Amino acid sequence: MRILLIEDDTTLGAAVRDQIAADGQSVDWVTRLDAAGDALRTTSYDLILLDLMLPDGRGISFLKTLRAQGDVTPVIILTALDQISDRIEGLNAGADDYLVKPFDLAELSARIGSVARRYSGNPNPIVTHGALEVDLAARSILRDGKPVHLTAREWALFEAFLARPGQLLSKAQLEEKLYAFDAEVESNTIEVHVSRLRKKLGSAVIETERGMGYRLGKP
Repeated sequence: MRILLIEDDTTLGAAVRDQIAADGQSVDWVTRLDAAGDALRTTSYDLILLDLMLPDGRGISFLKTLRAQGDVTPVIILTALDQISDRIEGLNAGADDYLVKPFDLAELSARIGSVARRYSGNPNPIVTHGALEVDLAARSILRDGKPVHLTAREWALFEAFLARPGQLLSKAQLEEKLYAFDAEVESNTIEVHVSRLRKKLGSAVIETERGMGYRLGKP
């Protein structure tokens, strides 16, 4: 999952960025709304973490503009504004969740996972796919009852397939899931990781549409 973090507090922003990376997600961090707008115009994000008080404007206005433009990207508000009226305003503006600062980073991870599962159509964190039992919350996989370890990059790709069962994903779409990781995305990166996923999870877990992309295989 690729996440856009909009937060001007450098200490909190760094902590949230590191937590997301530790969870195996990719994250782009900006400190201003204009930079956030630029990022959204060039990149497809799975979720936005939005502070409400930013140097160049209010997050609520930014969120309302997104929704008015038809952007349905999930949004979790992160803010020190803790009044009930503030929460109601945020949720009515189109936020999917609202987390008051200071918050526990583990709770943030849980909220991110919960919102992501609702949007993928899998509110239950346990997903079964053939011989695989996938715990989306714990980010763990059992194959025929035996644990399988995935790297952060492998998990990011496999999660993208699970979130869109049956949907063809282009190489470019999959590369976007990896851009925020430290290592460079090379021309054969997707092919290499798909090959590794097949070795670990089963040869039929990912299907190839030659010249078009990949999709989750049938259970």
